[in-house]
Amino acid sequence: MNELVAMSVGLGLVFGLLCTEAFGLAATGLVVPGYVALQLQHPRALFATLAVALVTLAAVNLASTVALVHGRRRSAAMLLVGYLLGMLATRWSSLWGGGSDDATIGLVVPGLLALSMDRQGVVQTLSAVTVVSVLVRLALVVIGIEVPA
Repeated sequence: MNELVAMSVGLGLVFGLLCTEAFGLAATGLVVPGYVALQLQHPRALFATLAVALVTLAAVNLASTVALVHGRRRSAAMLLVGYLLGMLATRWSSLWGGGSDDATIGLVVPGLLALSMDRQGVVQTLSAVTVVSVLVRLALVVIGIEVPA
């Protein structure tokens, strides 16, 4: 499994950098497309991750109306709030009998998504992540690496 994650993240780096160079759109944090590509067959995890990222973005934007949250503080706030909300979502899903399919994709991914959404826009970020993640998954299939369901 570690080899699969390493290959997926590596391909995500390559395709993410190509996306940035070709279209000027960052596919979020460099590791995000690789992890998302491994979860494309789990729509509830994708939805949970997106929901946590959007709530994180809204929470930090709300906090910035009453506090100075700019630059590194804003980045740290996005990652920290995304991490905490991701933990809550994972805990909540386990309380209701959900499995790992209902939890977010990692704990840092929602914060990285929110940070990218804040910097370049929600639609642009989601478009870039979707395209790059699908390309990573396609490359894994072409290479012949089997992704477990």
